[in-house]
Amino acid sequence: MSTQANVESILAERREHNGKLATARAGRGSKKSLLVLLTALVILPLLQVGGLNLNYVLHMALYTFMYIAMASSWNILGGYTGYISLGHNLFFCIGGYFSGMLLARYGISSLLTAPVAGLVAMAAGFCIGFITLRVRGPSFIISSIALLMMAKILFDNWDFVGGSNGISLPQMDLPVEYVKIPYYYAMLLIAVVTLMTSYAIRHSKIGLGLRAISQDEIKAECAGIDTRFLKILAFSISAFFVGMAGAVWAEYLTYMRPNIFLIILVAANMVLMCILGGKGTVAGPVVGAVLLIAFNEFFVSQFGASEINILGTGLVMLLALIFFPNGLVGTLRKMGKLPRILDWD
Repeated sequence: MSTQANVESILAERREHNGKLATARAGRGSKKSLLVLLTALVILPLLQVGGLNLNYVLHMALYTFMYIAMASSWNILGGYTGYISLGHNLFFCIGGYFSGMLLARYGISSLLTAPVAGLVAMAAGFCIGFITLRVRGPSFIISSIALLMMAKILFDNWDFVGGSNGISLPQMDLPVEYVKIPYYYAMLLIAVVTLMTSYAIRHSKIGLGLRAISQDEIKAECAGIDTRFLKILAFSISAFFVGMAGAVWAEYLTYMRPNIFLIILVAANMVLMCILGGKGTVAGPVVGAVLLIAFNEFFVSQFGASEINILGTGLVMLLALIFFPNGLVGTLRKMGKLPRILDWD
């Protein structure tokens, strides 16, 4: 019996060892695939310099990077912590207007002031979170919408920033075929840093505390977790990257007005991207952003800028949520069919 027990123990250890080796190989394969993808994205604008006309491709890639950054930022609060905010584009507006006004008044590029704009949005997030995070559930959602509506009224009537008519921004002095490239790289960098931060938070004690809040906030408090501090911290961090994205986006568009930043559709897109891809996962917002933008572009190209394209996108979202209730990443992981390149958790 002792010999048989020893043999079974050795076999169990070997199986565990082989499992760890397989996991390590899968992890290395995933990292290599991501590195190849990132290298391709870095090289893409160089093809434009080489003479190819990729203006549309660069624009769509830049736009996608922006939403990847914003959806991943929102996911830190809404995915890990479970607090659904529909007013998160306020920080998009704060970042855009802060850097945009510096550009308009003093000629300082938003590519230089974007980190400062992020810090300003982060400070605003801390103050707003300190007040609004006292409530939970539907009350928090309503308070975030109310905050967005108040901000819209403020910016529409604030003459210093142009009011509802907005303000024009100077364009970067580059040939038209190259003007998108600096903003492309800036948005790509913001998206990559946001994802790295999201990954680091998920695999830290802070992330563990945030997920505990999402599961049961009262039990988390009883377990000694400082839930109020963690919620405000998550709110502030998520505001930082959204503010940076807003700063770069404002200069890229060369004009600012409240309707660009403060319509609820922008916040709704962040939420829908996370839900479609997999709320609370690292890769989910990336998948959701790519797919939702691709669906929108396809239906706009087929039906024009009418309500039919919204209907088509909504139908695809409905079907996706029926068959993938935990989002694409979450559901495929449960089924054991998640591709290695998307297994970031």
